[in-house]
Amino acid sequence: MNTRFSMARRPLAALAASVALVGFLNVAARAQAPNEAAVVATYSDLALAGYEDALASAKTLKTSVDALIATPSEETLGAARAAWTAARPFYQQTEAFRFGNPIVDDWEGRVNAWPLDEGLIDYVAPTYGTESDSNAFYVANVIAHPQLTLNGETIDATVITPTLLKEKLQEAGGVEANVATGYHAIEFLLWGQDLNGTGPGAGKRPATDYSTTDCTNGHCDRRAAFLKAASDLLVADLEEMVGNWTQSGAARKRLTDDPKAGVAVVLTGMGSLSYGELAGERMKLGLLLHDPEEEHDCFSDNTHVSHLYDAIGIRNVYTGRYVRLDGSVVEGPSVSDLVAATSPEIDTELKAKLDATVGAMEAVAKAAQAGEAYDQQIAEGNVAGNARVQAAIDGLIAQTRVIERAVAALEVKNVQIEGSDSLDNVNAVFQ
Repeated sequence: MNTRFSMARRPLAALAASVALVGFLNVAARAQAPNEAAVVATYSDLALAGYEDALASAKTLKTSVDALIATPSEETLGAARAAWTAARPFYQQTEAFRFGNPIVDDWEGRVNAWPLDEGLIDYVAPTYGTESDSNAFYVANVIAHPQLTLNGETIDATVITPTLLKEKLQEAGGVEANVATGYHAIEFLLWGQDLNGTGPGAGKRPATDYSTTDCTNGHCDRRAAFLKAASDLLVADLEEMVGNWTQSGAARKRLTDDPKAGVAVVLTGMGSLSYGELAGERMKLGLLLHDPEEEHDCFSDNTHVSHLYDAIGIRNVYTGRYVRLDGSVVEGPSVSDLVAATSPEIDTELKAKLDATVGAMEAVAKAAQAGEAYDQQIAEGNVAGNARVQAAIDGLIAQTRVIERAVAALEVKNVQIEGSDSLDNVNAVFQ
């Protein structure tokens, strides 16, 4: 039998019935799709759970820091480092709630700002240099200097408190690289500088930097005070953000008051973290420059973990599902459900792209866990390492393109996905 002829002779009634069935299924799918209010409610529940877990892990970190200060030893320092590392996955998954949520965006710099000019805080190696044209506080070394006077500004740092860090030192002189609070200030105080370049090894700060009886590098009591103040402040800042996502919280209310605009916020956060922030500023820039100073967790060599959990956080938001610190699951109606009802092929493709990106990030992490840290992978001449990182960047770019198609399919307005010179104007990076 001639198959082409048989198909061409297909009865018109059957063809019409087939078209009608497809139309019926599309209408049924749309009818079953959640409304924007349900999607925004799930998103807010995920945010609350994520920040609660970040807070719980920060409290564990604070306890470990207190133990280090009370009894400095390589064991207590190691425990504090382990607590810091354990806290990162939970905070990093919340980064998908940035970009479009003003309450989060205005707050985020207090807890995860980077890169930082560590000479503001403590002693640094001679190779760090002694001055910067753009930062008068480049080697201020607050720990060694109770009184600071720079550019006519006097700062009394006699007593190191959370208020001093938050109100006087964070972004001192209007310079974003003056980071005195958050995870990365604590990271520096636990590990010290990583002086290995793109070679193996992280920071090697000794526990005796906190000893009152066998102090190394001077001012151990003030160093302990700075570390305690930063740890206490991290807990307080995360408590504030948890409050913003409770049922009566300002961040949740802003979205639930206008669910349609809330969906735009969800998609803006996904796309901006995928593209401009993670693929561009955090990954491609460091790869272009082969510069270990451009890696996110540069003192601890934990960057592979932070990047992986950023990618997982984006997927969490799209699918409306988050696995909590205690192993329980928060889930509900999601943007994925909205897209599936309108364009199931885009939903299927986007979920596949999100999974592929997580897989590429896992390959970077697996190499790091096997002994090739992220800063080694981006080193000049490391062809395999560079390719591994580039594959993750390519995955992020590819998923962003599908996010843009999802935005178009849903006809969502006011989605602004942030870009990066590292991706959009490479020549500017080298100027």
